[in-house]
Amino acid sequence: MSSPESAPVEIRAAVELPAVREEVRLHTADGLTLVGELATPVGGEPVATLVTLHPLPTAGGFMDSHIIRKAAARLPALANLAVLRFNTRGTTSPRGTSDGSFGEGISEREDVAAAMAFVAQRGLPNPWLVGWSFGTELALKYGLEHDIAGAILLSPPLHRTSAEELRRWNDVTVPVVALIPEFDDFLRPDAAAERFAVAPKIARIDVEGGRHLWVGESQTRRVLDEIVAAVNPSALPLPTTWPPADAV
Repeated sequence: MSSPESAPVEIRAAVELPAVREEVRLHTADGLTLVGELATPVGGEPVATLVTLHPLPTAGGFMDSHIIRKAAARLPALANLAVLRFNTRGTTSPRGTSDGSFGEGISEREDVAAAMAFVAQRGLPNPWLVGWSFGTELALKYGLEHDIAGAILLSPPLHRTSAEELRRWNDVTVPVVALIPEFDDFLRPDAAAERFAVAPKIARIDVEGGRHLWVGESQTRRVLDEIVAAVNPSALPLPTTWPPADAV
């Protein structure tokens, strides 16, 4: 029986599980420095890498947007994943401000390239792009320019992604998964089915009760479960306590 000191703690919003956390800087081809963080598992090599792309910075999106922050806080320990998160150009968070200014999803092409170059330089394995809202636009527009293991799209609005850009994903063999919230602010399941019809290889998962911002622990867990199901399914089911109940 565990003592009170060692009793498992429920994993919720503010809980940060063990990981090696390193402040990093990414360097773009057009001369900017982007601030970020790399979180990796303690005492072992990751099986895959999440390259996270945050929501729209002009609407408050940044590297600490809650799903991205919680992925970095939990998944190195729970699913043996490395998580790279960073501020795109002109974006500010407690980590700092990235150089440059918002580029409407156009000049951010260089930001995605800088992140992927960092992953390659560090020898991080099996990189998956994980975009949320605006970040899905960057993944869809520029992901095919890089050697990725797959892509996960959270609440894709498809505001900046053309039908032709979607069609390009029919030519890839890597998996692509889109989580579509039932009550999304921009693209709900019926409309998503129409828009994604040109790219049938993208697997859509309609999330009952889901909302664009995935607020609440139940929605957070659903998103993280779906990420792990795609990237490292052997880690499922994810524990809801730390240490995991069967490890105490």
